[in-house]
Amino acid sequence: MTEQKKNNSKNAKKGGLGRGLAALIPERQQEKPHLGDSAADILLGGGTPPRGFADGMAKAKAAQERRQAEELGASYREIDVDDIVPNAQQPREDFDPDALAELAHSIKEFGLLQPIVVRPREGAKHYEIIMGERRWRATRKAGLGTIPAIVRETDDSSMLRDALLENIHRVELNPLEEAAAYQQLLEEFDVTQAELGEKIGRSRPVITNTIRLLQLPVGVQRKVAARVISSGHARAILGLKDKGQAEALATRVVAEGLSVRATEEAVTLLNSGGEEPKRKKREAVPLPAYAEQAAHRLSDGLDTRVTVNVGKKKGKIVVEFSGKEDFERIIGLLEGH
Repeated sequence: MTEQKKNNSKNAKKGGLGRGLAALIPERQQEKPHLGDSAADILLGGGTPPRGFADGMAKAKAAQERRQAEELGASYREIDVDDIVPNAQQPREDFDPDALAELAHSIKEFGLLQPIVVRPREGAKHYEIIMGERRWRATRKAGLGTIPAIVRETDDSSMLRDALLENIHRVELNPLEEAAAYQQLLEEFDVTQAELGEKIGRSRPVITNTIRLLQLPVGVQRKVAARVISSGHARAILGLKDKGQAEALATRVVAEGLSVRATEEAVTLLNSGGEEPKRKKREAVPLPAYAEQAAHRLSDGLDTRVTVNVGKKKGKIVVEFSGKEDFERIIGLLEGH
């Protein structure tokens, strides 16, 4: 699988990434503090060339990237892979070894189709990665001696923001890493959740709900980080009045393969003292598998609770929202904006 196909397949899995990268990194003529000109436009704005891309076209593309980088006050060059150190602000903590090996194979066969972005530093190793640590690791694994890079100056706060934007765009952070990165950005930038959401193209409720995952017990956090349970399950577990029941419920979710809806019902039952809620006077009809799966996909895709009810002749889908801003975010996702 090529790097292009892999990125495309990942992007297709998730639809809750706000307004997309075009909104995250503005056009060059826009004047916004902290989100100004970035060489990331070069890296993430264009598509990956098709398999069998001709050498002449590759050279033309490299020349174009070099000109674009220079226009943005940066420079394009080939750098020794051993003259580069990872980004100390990198929010991502783990790199899937199988995915890394797959990318290394692609790079070995076709070359690196998108340059990384680095900044100069003092010391024996002269460059620090701003964006592209995964590509750098794969290039080293492929045994290549140099890597194409765009060199530009940037401060530490911009380093963290750029690394977060790249990982969110590529859908590589697990929910706990994303939550920790949001929290770090709030502290680094000294901004409110609403202001942070505006900067990175996410709604305030999404940021709030993601950061709340950090309130989970460590055992539950590990399951979320390992993607053993979804963020939807985790948000349901956060609804427990007795937080001491969280780890036991998370273990039950895994053991019994509970859906998000079933987890929410379990939380309701536990919060009521273990007794069936009074409003349920008759046994609930089991939800068909197709409806349960759809509710789970919609809940993850829209980043909110979604309930599907199926009757004898018709059914309904209920999408929850918290305020006008969250409502408009969900409508935008449904309309494909």
